[in-house]
Amino acid sequence: MRYSTGVRAPVARGFTLVELLVVIAIIGILIALLLPAVQQAREAARRSQCKNNLKQVGLALHMYHDTLGSLPPGWIANHPSTNQPYWLGIPGWGWGVRILPFMEQGNIQKNLIDFRLPMLNSFHDEVRTTSIPSFICPSDTGDSTFVLEPGPMPMPNYSASFTDTVVPKSNYIGVFGTVRMVNAGCPTGECIGNGSFVLQKGFRFRDMTDGLSNTFIVGERNSEYSPSTWLGVFAGAAHAPGRIVAVAENPPNSDTSPGFTFSSYHPAGTQFLSGDGSVKLISENINQATYHALCTRAGGEVIGEY
Repeated sequence: MRYSTGVRAPVARGFTLVELLVVIAIIGILIALLLPAVQQAREAARRSQCKNNLKQVGLALHMYHDTLGSLPPGWIANHPSTNQPYWLGIPGWGWGVRILPFMEQGNIQKNLIDFRLPMLNSFHDEVRTTSIPSFICPSDTGDSTFVLEPGPMPMPNYSASFTDTVVPKSNYIGVFGTVRMVNAGCPTGECIGNGSFVLQKGFRFRDMTDGLSNTFIVGERNSEYSPSTWLGVFAGAAHAPGRIVAVAENPPNSDTSPGFTFSSYHPAGTQFLSGDGSVKLISENINQATYHALCTRAGGEVIGEY
């Protein structure tokens, strides 16, 4: 004979459909709240690495200056017929190539580059596809190379034609100044802007009379509109000088002329390297007069807050 204890045995129970939907909704809300925070943290890390890259470039430029007495020229190019300085000439090697030994990349300069030969010479086939991580901002994702296309302005009396060429990407370009190249004597051969990197001439720090901390010498550019390279100016290529230097005509990330100015994918602004080696983040809302003053080497302007 069995007696009841008066205690009911527990009954196994699952989630109801409503409870399941509530849990899924809560998880979705948590993910939606967490994802932007994760993305912001990742971008902060990428921006920090990008800043460190710029500092490394700045250190290399200072070491170059200490060794050779000036910054490297923006690029070195001559007309093949007259052998006179010409902005779309040859060999075209840019400032980034010159500082390779000071960025622990001296083997590339020593083994893969002959400064006497044009960049399109077959001797340079390997270096034309060699990427250097220190020249690439992690926020600018995608390929480390890009295809440089022919431009509408071929070099006069230059028989070598330019065709689509794969070149290594760089997100750091020199400051040519605030005056467009066509107005800075470039078509006639002088091509000296009011910034820090120009054709054929290397400035000394003492030439930057506005003060090293008040003079931007290198800035960022993303690859959305106009990818850039650290190699130099390719004769016959599209917007060739604009691939290694920029004119700070409008503030960074400006919609007015987004192509060959300064820009970045950082939501907070675009980073610039000053002559003293410091790196500053500049908002796209910076006062234009202040921005222009920062992008000239000897303008004598009064720098406002930024």
